[in-house]
Amino acid sequence: MIQSLSKRTDYPCLSENTYLNQASLGLISEGSVQSMHNFLDDTGRHGNLNMSDSEEASFLEPLRANGSKLIDCNPDNLAITSSASEILNQLPYLFEPKSGSKILMVSTDFPALTRPWIAYCQKANCEIKFIDESADKNLTEQLIANLDANTAAVCVSYVQFSTGTLINVKRLRETTNKIGAKLIIDITQAAGALPIHFNDWMPDVIVCSGYKWLGGHGGVAISFISSELLKKTPPSPGWFGAKNPFDMNAKILSMAENARRYTQATMSYISVVGLNKSILELLELKPVEICNHAQSLSENLFLGLKNSDWTPYRAPSDKEASSHIISLSHQNAESSLVLQKLKSKKVVCSERNDRIRISLAHYNNEQDIDNLLNVLKSG
Repeated sequence: MIQSLSKRTDYPCLSENTYLNQASLGLISEGSVQSMHNFLDDTGRHGNLNMSDSEEASFLEPLRANGSKLIDCNPDNLAITSSASEILNQLPYLFEPKSGSKILMVSTDFPALTRPWIAYCQKANCEIKFIDESADKNLTEQLIANLDANTAAVCVSYVQFSTGTLINVKRLRETTNKIGAKLIIDITQAAGALPIHFNDWMPDVIVCSGYKWLGGHGGVAISFISSELLKKTPPSPGWFGAKNPFDMNAKILSMAENARRYTQATMSYISVVGLNKSILELLELKPVEICNHAQSLSENLFLGLKNSDWTPYRAPSDKEASSHIISLSHQNAESSLVLQKLKSKKVVCSERNDRIRISLAHYNNEQDIDNLLNVLKSG
């Protein structure tokens, strides 16, 4: 029997539900919830009585330190914002590709990556080249095949949210470096589930939402900003990104020397506290062990689906198949109806692009897989 990697009692809903949906709205641990309650009770509700201006100015530093450990980067390069979209929406204006340049993206990627570039290119006369993902083709190689001297930037998720396809970022970076193209990687569907090999990648920007696999609540995100980009002024600077946020000189543009300059304003401090706690829990569990745990569960799932009519988007042997996000289809079953049946049995997962998406997290165990298989194989 494959046991959970973390304590299931830290997630009370698991006593009655099989939760295979961390890739959507992820479960939040008891430790993270308690830390948020404590902050609200002890500090948040009391205004400045228990938090001075100087304490507020340094409030994000514990999260910056621990977030940088998770993605293995320098803390000075870690930006903390209210969402991943806050960074993604500034990138076209930060890079400012010249007229006629090409931006390379995946047509079924998460819209938060694509829409800022669509809006920018409509005004700047740049071309967007969308790559259509196909189960029988290597997505990384498709991206590389479409790179040329006119490519200004590649913006792509490390793990595709609907299929679980895993991009070979190291190989992609090697190719973008040769032509001088910028590389933006969204790790929202990876960080907290997989080890992040930052030193193998060296991208220009990494963005990550603070919920889903990081186990936090909405209202906070972390991003890596390259040292080269930190020399530039953010396209949307805010008051909190100053060297000293409480030096309220409205006539000057003051910018912190590090990635603090990308923090625009007061954000959900309760979410900051919760995310810091959940990241500490992930570091203790170790991302490599979380990845191995998902691999064991996925092998158990595929063994149970053998000789059935359920097929994964990518075969387990595919180098681009991730083990923590599995997309299943059935030629004789409507995914929406299957999802309703799963829900009636208190098995929670998602429907994405007419397929059933299964998320395998550290709190899942073999019984969860059995519960899923009982429904999928019941006809």
